[in-house]
Amino acid sequence: MGGSLPVEVDVRLVGATNADLLDLTARGLFKRDLLDRLSFEVLFLPPLREREGDILLLADHFARRMAFELGREETPVFSREAITMIEQYAWPGNVRELKNVVERAVYRSDSARITAIDFNPFNSPYKMPLDGAPLREITLTTQEQPDLTSLCLKDAVKSLELQMLKMALEASKYNQKKTAEKLGLTYDQLRGLLKKHAKALQDPSV
Repeated sequence: MGGSLPVEVDVRLVGATNADLLDLTARGLFKRDLLDRLSFEVLFLPPLREREGDILLLADHFARRMAFELGREETPVFSREAITMIEQYAWPGNVRELKNVVERAVYRSDSARITAIDFNPFNSPYKMPLDGAPLREITLTTQEQPDLTSLCLKDAVKSLELQMLKMALEASKYNQKKTAEKLGLTYDQLRGLLKKHAKALQDPSV
């Protein structure tokens, strides 16, 4: 800093982000010249939910390390039920969330066999949608289904979309990955749908 002589360096810069840099650049929120300098090579790391073979390997690694930190001699082993829960969960928080969930499970277990998996340490008796507001469990009856022919096209599509979302959530016991599969959506598309209908899912009068 403040020097006048050139200094030779041999470094490689690696940047990471989950933001859409092209969109930010177009909106003037990210410098175009910096984007050009970073774009020599661009790699896309798939989210954990798309790397199914990695999930149990990472879970086992985090469990062993947590047991070691706790001074336990036995190696943690996940029960079949716990493995199923870990494999079916969508892991929106990726590796960081997996690490927290596994470490919490090992810490709470009284034995080396891990049977209980808690994905939400702030769990309440109410289901929680993406925006954090309570989501009531809904049994859709024929009396609750509106007459779509009495609605304009836009409202009819919205109503049908909401009905199918409610039924898929209930049938999947509010497992978002299974719900997305039932509706033929990607996980990200389902998240968008839950946000779109969050108010209607929380308030039965809407």
